[in-house]
Amino acid sequence: MKIQDNCVVSIHYTLTNDEGDVIDTSEGRDPLRYLQGHGNIIPGLEQALLGLVAGDSLKVTVEAEDAYGPVQDSLIQAVPREAFDGVDTIEVGMQFQAQTAQGPIPVTVIAVDEETVTLDGNHELAGVRLNFAVQIADVRAASPEELDHGHVH
Repeated sequence: MKIQDNCVVSIHYTLTNDEGDVIDTSEGRDPLRYLQGHGNIIPGLEQALLGLVAGDSLKVTVEAEDAYGPVQDSLIQAVPREAFDGVDTIEVGMQFQAQTAQGPIPVTVIAVDEETVTLDGNHELAGVRLNFAVQIADVRAASPEELDHGHVH
């Protein structure tokens, strides 16, 4: 069966950045399973896998715009240190949940000084070109329940 919308696809993958550093991999784990055409994986990878079958392998580069998007400066904000009342130590790299009108989003501390904490609400891979080595392990039709829920069971 070819990969098409509404199929459950199982893939083994290794994700690297342009420097060749491994960002994520399924090596040593079960394959990643997702529902094609339902936005379960980044758009650029989902598009590149269309039409492949179990046993196929693919190397694909996905530009940031088709992955986690460009870095949005509007998601970087300096807030008063008082906003962290009750948190004794704040260090670069720490993560918190920020409450927004669209609901909670994860933010990462990128700078700290005496008066402010600078937070970044961008995905950690925003602005990054991603390189995938993928092997298709399995392709099957999705069940009615999976289609109804929009993800693999």
